[in-house]
Amino acid sequence: MKISARNKMVGKIKEINKGAVNGIVKVQFGNNIVSSTISLAAIEELELSVGKEVTAFAKATDVMVGVGEVKGISARNLFKGKVVKINEGAVNSIVNIDVEGTIFSATISKEAVNELELAEGKDATVIIKATSVMIMI
Repeated sequence: MKISARNKMVGKIKEINKGAVNGIVKVQFGNNIVSSTISLAAIEELELSVGKEVTAFAKATDVMVGVGEVKGISARNLFKGKVVKINEGAVNSIVNIDVEGTIFSATISKEAVNELELAEGKDATVIIKATSVMIMI
């Protein structure tokens, strides 16, 4: 299967917390854990269980970028890394951030790139809401 989502995290399920209609699936990739909020129906249909190998995906347009200490934010997924490439467009730019060998792509405005003073080699934090992370088996 091919998918247009640029951000792929391959790992094993570390934890599943089930609620009334949704669950939070936590997947460990490298030294990081990504949280995904998906429906209970999806958890059951995918036969997800602790220890199962899965791939978590997020679209580049769902990835935010922070610099400095990021705190006071509800997003569950914050991964510290380093900017490795910026592909500047007229309005938006694609920023690639290396997090322990996993390259994340974020589509953010050119204005944000300038305000955050992003450049290759600069430390940055990848920020993804758990509701924006999809799970594939």
